[in-house]
Amino acid sequence: MSASLFGDFYHFAFPQPQYLGSKYKHLDFIRECLPTHIKSVADAFAGSQSVAYFFKQNGYQVYTNDFLSFSHKIGQSLVENKRFKLSSDDIEILLRENQNPNDFNLMRELFTDIFFKEEESAFLDSFRSNIESLPKEKQPLAFSIINRSITRKVTMGHFAHTSALNYAKNEDRIKRNPNLIRPIKDIFLNLIQPYNNSIFDNLQDNKSYNLDAIEFVDLMKDKVDLIYFDPPYCGSHADYQAFYHLLETYTQYWKDKEFINGTKRYSPKKYSGFDTKADILPSFEKLFDTALQIPYWIISYNDRSFPSIDMMKELAGKYKNVEIKEKSYQNSVGGKGSVKGSKEILLICSPKS
Repeated sequence: MSASLFGDFYHFAFPQPQYLGSKYKHLDFIRECLPTHIKSVADAFAGSQSVAYFFKQNGYQVYTNDFLSFSHKIGQSLVENKRFKLSSDDIEILLRENQNPNDFNLMRELFTDIFFKEEESAFLDSFRSNIESLPKEKQPLAFSIINRSITRKVTMGHFAHTSALNYAKNEDRIKRNPNLIRPIKDIFLNLIQPYNNSIFDNLQDNKSYNLDAIEFVDLMKDKVDLIYFDPPYCGSHADYQAFYHLLETYTQYWKDKEFINGTKRYSPKKYSGFDTKADILPSFEKLFDTALQIPYWIISYNDRSFPSIDMMKELAGKYKNVEIKEKSYQNSVGGKGSVKGSKEILLICSPKS
């Protein structure tokens, strides 16, 4: 196992993510397990897009996918995008007053006094209205940076709680994270340079998709040498849509959804097939059956999830030879089973002879 056939692009840096379950800290582990002589890869559950970006750094042709739109925007801006950056003129456009306050008022109506004070909600609505005025090629980057700014602003970086404004008054928390009291505008401005600097051309035509995972795999079966799966860890992690509902609502800017409970999460949630014990086994069967023609698979998993590692090995073993590698979590970093003492597992799947 080794890295790619191509030169690498490690002098470009992925902007450090804050999304729960991100594999950003496990990239060296994944790199050790990559087969030689592959040229094209796919990531079916891309999440933060850190693994897809890592594949891009290795010079592969990359196809990345997530069924949530805010993740897809990261893929478009950092994996698919070769050269488009935000200029000073673009920033001036984004920071203008709200161009259409009658249509762009969703953040103020939904999330004021839950996650933001009114002036911050109004800023987000204005910013969202102005994204529409950018060239289409630059819009995903604007979404990626502002969504990252929002997760920096809100305590714990997610939206499955109603403590954001109270925590922003706590002096100890503010000392640990001054972003709690910084304007989102200032956070955004500080993030522009690292995001702009992360954009590069790896001399491949990469593509980001916003599809159901099985639908995406069906598109990939004749296109790639390897596919990476990081599915939801059923039974051992928080509900990803509940954690990041605000980012999806902001990106989609829905007017026809119901918004429920204290956090104003959109309803109904998007169906993945990988979130409940009732659905997950047949979903994996269908996923693996669809991926059969792809020579190599790498499956990220966790030893506290359902189905168990032995069950996953048996499921994947119907289609591929399976080798298991593992790495212990040294610290609890939140989400997707990343509890101290648990293990991150890679199932390395290769063609049967």
